Amino acid sequence: MQIGHDVRFQPLRTSVAAAAVAATLTLPLAGPTTAAPGSPGEPRYSAGAASVGDLYFPDQGNGGFDVQHYDIKFTYDPATKRLNATTTISAVATQDLDQFNLDFRGPAITKLAVNGKPMDYQQGDEEVVVTPRPKLKTGQTFTTVVAYAGVPPVITDPDGSIEGWVPTDDGAFVAGEPQGSAAWFPGNNHPTDKATFTLTATVPEGKTAVGNGQLISQQTADGWTTFTWDSTEPMATYLATVTIGDFAVTRSTTPSGIPVYVAVDLRLVDRSAAAVARIPDIVDYFSSVFGPYPFASTGAIIDRAPNVGYALETQTKPIFSNAPSIGTMAHELAHQWYGDSVSLERWSDIWLNEGFATYASWLYTEHTGGATAQQTFNSNSNYGRAASSSFWQISMIDPGPVDMFSNVPYNRGAMTLHALRGKIGDDAFFKLIKEWATMHRYGNANTADFVQLAEKVSGMDLTHFFDVWVYQAGKPTSW
Repeated sequence: MQIGHDVRFQPLRTSVAAAAVAATLTLPLAGPTTAAPGSPGEPRYSAGAASVGDLYFPDQGNGGFDVQHYDIKFTYDPATKRLNATTTISAVATQDLDQFNLDFRGPAITKLAVNGKPMDYQQGDEEVVVTPRPKLKTGQTFTTVVAYAGVPPVITDPDGSIEGWVPTDDGAFVAGEPQGSAAWFPGNNHPTDKATFTLTATVPEGKTAVGNGQLISQQTADGWTTFTWDSTEPMATYLATVTIGDFAVTRSTTPSGIPVYVAVDLRLVDRSAAAVARIPDIVDYFSSVFGPYPFASTGAIIDRAPNVGYALETQTKPIFSNAPSIGTMAHELAHQWYGDSVSLERWSDIWLNEGFATYASWLYTEHTGGATAQQTFNSNSNYGRAASSSFWQISMIDPGPVDMFSNVPYNRGAMTLHALRGKIGDDAFFKLIKEWATMHRYGNANTADFVQLAEKVSGMDLTHFFDVWVYQAGKPTSW
């Protein structure tokens, strides 16, 4: 299938997981930060929330602080599969804190310090609870250093796919959507808390460690090579990667001058050549349609991870578990605008990521002389499906954690955009998707925001349109 990421190739199933989560979720939200009785203006300390309240993954995210930067340094030996790491988290307190949580499912912590002082902490299966002393005041910048060592876990998602730190026969395939980043570094693991990243990986000499952003140094000594990668634009934690293996590396630029860094597993160079060759053209074409490319560099990581079976839009360098098709490459590069730069607020809005990227691949196919977007819309994989198909019975606005990577958000999301294009006309539609990318650049947005912008740009009441295409189950027949 020439669909990106992320498509975890699962049959459509009725999702009961979201309902079950909603029924059992109890959020330990922090109380209001007000002055202590009798002490006007004095801080009143409380614990930051242990969740942001995303029903699909109720343990994700934390309240009380806003991460500014992650500095992750580690040594990894593929022979032992052991990671020895230190993560430094720079953050700003958003309330008066006497306790805060970090999302972490990785190896045992050996040391934890806040502002240079060792602190009490409790490490659970998915959370680390930190008790800072002295307490932290609203607006205070603070630094948390976490050292840990061991074998990072492979995480199984609700749909049965795997992510996190996935060992390969020559290194590791590191993917983070939607939960996996917590396998290898502690943090605020929800798309709504973006930060900049510095990633420093030390691996055996001869191995290559490829991360997000720009390579700022590569040094070899005593049989080990250290790679340092720097991401200067904000990034959601699930988009971070440092993938390790035996790679053939090529560097180039797009016609418009964007640096391109591509790492391909030595066994996949020939099979990947066609898709790799298209990267500069894909990025420049999408820049003409969606607006300026949002990052300082681009590229790809093509690894051999046969147990994974999908690709992921890791920021600046999408990661593929096998040789990709041109369509899959286009899908993942389109995510750099839609999903990476403009990110969802809650996982239930996954169609805003996947529908956009899928439709972008339709546009690129047409641009390069293949099927038109209308022909793809009409095909048996899309609108040509029978109304009785289970494909139409799952809500696109809330597919549930089991079906969030099924073809419902992908194909129906793309169809929604094409139908909208027909409804409001080409001029308004292409203005809309470009303005969407500009308005929410490096930020987060939701479906209601998109509906509002579509109505503003088109000057039309689109209530019925979005009801039948997004909010209701069933095959739309008129819009």
